[in-house]
This record gives sequence, structure tokens and C-alpha cells, in this order.
Amino acid sequence: MTATAPPFVGRPADADAAGSPPPPAPRPRRGPRARFLVWVRNGGVPTLVMFLPLLLTFGYFAWWPILKSLILAFQQTDLINDPAWVGLRNFERVLADPLLWTAAGNTVWFAVLALLIGFPLPILMAMVMAELRRSRQISSVLVYLPVIIPPVVSVLLWKQFYDPSSSGLFNTVLGWFGLGPIGWLQDPALAMPSIVIQATWATAGTATIIYLAALMSIQAELYDAAEVDGASILQRTWHVTLPQLRSVILLMLLLQIIGTMQVFTDPFVMTGGGPENRTVTLLMLIYNYAFLSGDFGKATALSLMLAVALSVVSAIYLRLTRKWSES
Repeated sequence: MTATAPPFVGRPADADAAGSPPPPAPRPRRGPRARFLVWVRNGGVPTLVMFLPLLLTFGYFAWWPILKSLILAFQQTDLINDPAWVGLRNFERVLADPLLWTAAGNTVWFAVLALLIGFPLPILMAMVMAELRRSRQISSVLVYLPVIIPPVVSVLLWKQFYDPSSSGLFNTVLGWFGLGPIGWLQDPALAMPSIVIQATWATAGTATIIYLAALMSIQAELYDAAEVDGASILQRTWHVTLPQLRSVILLMLLLQIIGTMQVFTDPFVMTGGGPENRTVTLLMLIYNYAFLSGDFGKATALSLMLAVALSVVSAIYLRLTRKWSES
């Protein structure tokens, strides 16, 4: 005799629906007056009073000049006489200037050289410093020391190093090997690379410290596991270190692109734009428009064009690297 399973006895299918509590009613939306009263009761007024001086100061010294420049870009003015509204004429005059495209090409060339020379160097220095134990602090101080030197002092110092005579530092070193002397800043082909080397020396310390801090946050277990698997130093660097630094590298790359596109002090002090306009940059051209020609409308027009171009480049960069940075 076979036993049969008893029929399933349970609640009807509609019992759960009938016995379950009704869904909560949606909360009524608060109007603007009700939200304002809640904000006041939560201490919004004292908070606003406390931050109001900061907001006014920041707005006056940061946002007001930006708004003023937007107006000046469409005016003909020397900041002394009454401005005259000229519409898009300033932009047309900037685009008609043959030196604009020379300055744009020089700026892009500076950015490319800075990425090739100055971008991987801080990463390599940070990796070397991360392997140090006792001398890590002193090496961090030495790496960051050029950053605290005033930029003009740094440029003038390297300008002496680049002295074209045989008594210059670099030409003296070349003379030990029977080479030189070389006109580092006088040669059109060497002027821009020479400026990039100086700029890299002066600014690489900041990026190195940032990369070093990121390296110190990488879990040591990842390196131990890679070493157990027989990974070499290059393999550990490629498969462990660089992926862990991915977000930092992407951010620093974007900041370097923006910074190099706004280079001014180094070529201005070192070469003044020469030789043969090979080191004239966009910011130097803006300076010439404003303070040599006295045409602030034209200068602000070029400034606005540069700001728009950098915004577009940044947006495209963030769009292209979004998936790679999040993977």
C-alpha cells in the first residue's frame, strides 16, 4: 500500500493580497513656503549668515572677473576710455592674426613634449622612492624642493645654465667631452625642448608626491601574490602598479594637458617668444594684446576662445576615458 502525500493546504491565492497591509500613501509634496520654513527651523539662516562673507568674497574676486571678461570680449576698450560695443569683431581680428596659429602650434608642441618628457618621469621617480625605506623622507624633500622655488627664480637659474657661451653649465659639461658650445635657447629647434626640460624640473615634484601617496595605498598582498606566481618586476609594474594607479594617472594627465596649454612664465622669461617666434604661446599672445597693444577686448576674446577649447578637450577626454577609469 503506497502512501500518498496529503494535499497542500494553505491560504488562498488571494489571501495574501487580501490580508497584506495597504501600501503607504505617498507623502504630500511640500510647497516652496513649507520648504523654506523647514530650512529656517533647521538653522539655515545662521548658516547663510556665516557663509555669506565667504560667498561674496569668492564671487567678487572669482566669478565677477569671469563675467566681466565675457563682456569685454565683445567690446573695444583699453580700460581707460569708454568701451565701444563691437560684437564679434574681436574674434574676427584674433582669427585673422597670422601669429595666432604659430602660437597655437607652439603651445600644442610644448604640451606634447611635456607629456613625452614630463609625464612618465614622476611615475618612475615615485616607484623608485616607494622602494626606499630609510631615505624615503629625505628623497621626498629633495624631489619637492624645486616646487617651492619661485617660478621666475627657477627660470632665471636655468637661463644661466643654458648660457650659449663655453662658460655655461651645460656647455661646460659638453666641453669635457669635446662637444659644444650649443645655443640652447638661440637654436629654433632646441629652444622649446630646453624650456620643457626646465618646466619639468620645476613642477615634477608635485606629481611625484601624489603618485607616491597613491603607491603607498596599494595593498602589499597584491605584490605578494604576483611574486608567488613568478611575476617579474616589469610584470608586477604592468599588471599591479599601473592598474591601481589608473584613476590617479587619468586625473593627472588631464591636469597636465590643461596646465601645459596655459604655459606663460617659462617661455616669457627665458626667450621672450624667440627665436623666430618658435616659443610664442597663446598666453604670451594674450599678454601682448593686453599690455603691449593695449587692446583688452582682443585679449579677452582670445582668452575666451582658449577657455572654450580647453573645456571641449576636457569633455572629450572625460568621455573617452570614462569606461576605462571605471573598469
